[in-house]
Amino acid sequence: MIYFDNSATTKPYKEVLDSFVTVSSQFFGNPSSLHSLGGQAEKLLSQAREQVGQLLHVKAGEIFFTSGGTESNNLAVKGAALSSRNRGKHLITSSVEHPSIRLAMEQLEQEGFDITYVPVDEKGRVSVADVEEAIRKDTILISIMLVNNEVGTIQPIREIGEMLKKHPTILFHVDGIQGIGKVPFCLNEDRIDLCSLSGHKFHGLKGTGILYIRDGVRITPLFSGGNQERKIRSGTENVAGAVALAKALRMTLTKGEKGIESIRKIQNLLRKELYKNEFIQINTPVDHAAPHILNFSLKGIKSEVFVHALEEKKVFVSTTSACSSKKKSASSTLIAMGVPEAIAETAIRISLSFDNTLEEAIEVIKAIEGTVKQLERVMK
Repeated sequence: MIYFDNSATTKPYKEVLDSFVTVSSQFFGNPSSLHSLGGQAEKLLSQAREQVGQLLHVKAGEIFFTSGGTESNNLAVKGAALSSRNRGKHLITSSVEHPSIRLAMEQLEQEGFDITYVPVDEKGRVSVADVEEAIRKDTILISIMLVNNEVGTIQPIREIGEMLKKHPTILFHVDGIQGIGKVPFCLNEDRIDLCSLSGHKFHGLKGTGILYIRDGVRITPLFSGGNQERKIRSGTENVAGAVALAKALRMTLTKGEKGIESIRKIQNLLRKELYKNEFIQINTPVDHAAPHILNFSLKGIKSEVFVHALEEKKVFVSTTSACSSKKKSASSTLIAMGVPEAIAETAIRISLSFDNTLEEAIEVIKAIEGTVKQLERVMK
């Protein structure tokens, strides 16, 4: 089996699974309980928070554990909007955000907020000038993703953060879910107020996530309950999940530059060989692109048919993002990039992890070329 669908989810590290089992079986107390079992669980939770803070070079008190990327994005966008609505009701985002941002914005629009969707160029990238031009006196939040989950475009986060130093009252949220570990960024230096991460994107477990909230930033909680996570995210804490997440983040970031260099070589090989095929159009830009995502379209071949045909050869890829792959519609990201609908409807996404190899890539190239020839004959 060759798994090239890591942007949908990654395989948990064995050490991550072991830590989850150990904490779940031996330190299962509720961290809010007064007895010693609760105290042990609370200590582990605090240690996990401290470790994540150190890895991200921020304060432990700025780390809040959630159930994953979707919750983190919703909590950041809705929580910031609701807490700042007395200052204004204007939000800015891009036209290629993940559904958990786009649909959250649409919900806020129904609540009386005004949303500006900044367009992208043919590479899927927003212009800093366009973002700045969209700013109004009543703008309270800007939310831009670090790496596009479908085509891998890296957005100019640092440049936007630099520009926002002139607008200190506007909160800046970054969806860092697809970029963490693959695309370097700095929460403090890049002037980021809120940042979302998801454990299962870097070999942690599903159902675990992080929301970074810069010290001094106030957001409105979305859950009512026991006031856990310093009143920001009520609900009994997933201690084992938090411990596993901290371990996964440490292991991923430790691989650092060597891991990034390795997957960049694989991506370059895939791009070079697939470009030669007349039935394939590469959609991921050459520059300003993350090293682990390669998006391409198949001319005249249905993407879902292609995915299942590759699966028969034990090669696993996806169509668009995992959240949208079962909806038979054109990629909204590619449409926003100006790609014709007929091409956007046949998109395939390859996404890599540090565990993938050049040898696997060679096998995948052969499988793709063989599948294209096979389906081309059937469709004639």
